Amino acid sequence: MKMYVMRRGSLVGSLLSGLLLIGLTGCGYKNDPVAPQALVPAPINDLRYELTDKGAVLHWSYPTRTVGGEELTEIDSFMLYRAEVASGSYCETCPIPFGSPIKIDGGLIPEREGRRSASYEIGLLRPAHQYFFKVHSRTGWLTPSADSNQVNFTWETPPAIPQDLVAEVGSNIISLQWQPVSSYLDGSTADNIKYQVSRRVGKGSFKNVGSLLTQPEFMDTQVSGGHEYTYRVQALSDYDGDMVAGEFGKPFKVEVVDLIAPATPENVTTARTAASVKIFWDQGTEADLAGYRIYRRLGNEDDPVMIGEVQMPYTIYEDTEAPDENIYVYYSVSSFDKSDPANESERSAEVEGE
Repeated sequence: MKMYVMRRGSLVGSLLSGLLLIGLTGCGYKNDPVAPQALVPAPINDLRYELTDKGAVLHWSYPTRTVGGEELTEIDSFMLYRAEVASGSYCETCPIPFGSPIKIDGGLIPEREGRRSASYEIGLLRPAHQYFFKVHSRTGWLTPSADSNQVNFTWETPPAIPQDLVAEVGSNIISLQWQPVSSYLDGSTADNIKYQVSRRVGKGSFKNVGSLLTQPEFMDTQVSGGHEYTYRVQALSDYDGDMVAGEFGKPFKVEVVDLIAPATPENVTTARTAASVKIFWDQGTEADLAGYRIYRRLGNEDDPVMIGEVQMPYTIYEDTEAPDENIYVYYSVSSFDKSDPANESERSAEVEGE
């Protein structure tokens, strides 16, 4: 009988070879694996904030390319980091104690020109504390970007709400006044208060007008007749260069009535034909000019009578009912604007129809 003896070393080698063969044939790859670094978004570099009466709002743009320059079509999510430090204990050389991140859903990146933006409202802020923020983006759980630019601000109690806004309407001017703000929302005395006026034209959206004011008054000269304007005012306080904004006060609506007529038409002339008299004049230059009215007076009459009206941009009128050339006839022209009712200018000097 023959006996076959396998040495211990040969057995171990065979087992290792078998395991290696299984590993190579069972990895599941059909193509070369993609390195996660090729999917890492470039860092966000435009993180910014605006302070409100409730806290702050953070804004940033979606990254559009990876760190390697490849175009991105979607961001899976953002990770927002926040740190809170009491103003009196802040150390510029100490590490910032960022807490666990807040996950914010991402989305598709549009192919059209322009960049998609993300926003996040920050609440539950404590007075006399500094807040620090940074954000990461990622295309998957293994592909977070590097830190964005970091932003920070000091939060304090906002000013009280401006009260008793009133307006006085003049000729293409609106003057606003309101009670000065002298306290914060918690009732403590406020100083270094500034004001921002916001305006809405018709049914449009509110937009800030003018710069920050130190006095509770504002004169708006960028108005025109026939329009409705709505105003509101908020108070702001300056904390180490950050403007903490209070809530807007109650809106006040006013309507500007245009009482200014266009200029009187100049260089009125006439030309008689076999069947009519044509009247000519120079074009006006007012932005709200709507048209012209033509007047006729016979030689034996005291007052002229309006015989027609033409709309912009025409500066000619043909009087087909003019008397024959044996009767003296005189013409004058006025201009009118787009107001309702329209403002009409003085009539021009009369010229004879000849």
